[in-house]
Amino acid sequence: MRGVNVCGLDIDAPWLADGALLINGVDVVPLVEAELNRRFPGRELKHAKDPDDLRSAWAALERAWAAAVDRVGSMPAGTVDVSIDGEWSFAQTLRHLAFATDAWLGKAILRLSQPFHPLGQPHAEYEADGFDMSVFATGQPSLAEVRELRAERQAMVRDFLASVTPARLAEPRQNPWSPEHEEPVLHCLHVIFDEEWEHLRFALRDLNAQK
Repeated sequence: MRGVNVCGLDIDAPWLADGALLINGVDVVPLVEAELNRRFPGRELKHAKDPDDLRSAWAALERAWAAAVDRVGSMPAGTVDVSIDGEWSFAQTLRHLAFATDAWLGKAILRLSQPFHPLGQPHAEYEADGFDMSVFATGQPSLAEVRELRAERQAMVRDFLASVTPARLAEPRQNPWSPEHEEPVLHCLHVIFDEEWEHLRFALRDLNAQK
């Protein structure tokens, strides 16, 4: 874009850090990343590589999400089920994070034969790619059920990280969506961390819109 008026432009790009975004010749991606890290303490560890830093990164995520859940609890009844601009509600977001954990920890890393919980929230377009959606429950679960599932999956990650070693992090695993490709265990964990931080940002953005 050259010579365009971008006053009020709002760019929401989860994968912004994967490339460059130049404004008047200045790459603003590092500036955006630094500001997000300031707003979300612990986010700077999302691509940590050693076990201790990974454990610290997950602890930071759990604290950040606990604060978000507490905030929802102080808002009007039904807030968890409100969708803003067609995006997932807060409750659906928690269900999707459980699904992401099932995919990248349960299926990829732990190689469980039946990794997916019925209350998980996959993307609808997965069905077009041949993903078996029949394992997931229809209807809307209660908030108590969603929070129980979320707590179980958070503990699942925490327990795995408690004893993980550098050697384990380097082990190859099949990509859950492209089995012909292998990824190290560390990459699988990084995907979970990315999902957690990005969806927290989305969730807080949408809660702010309900003020």
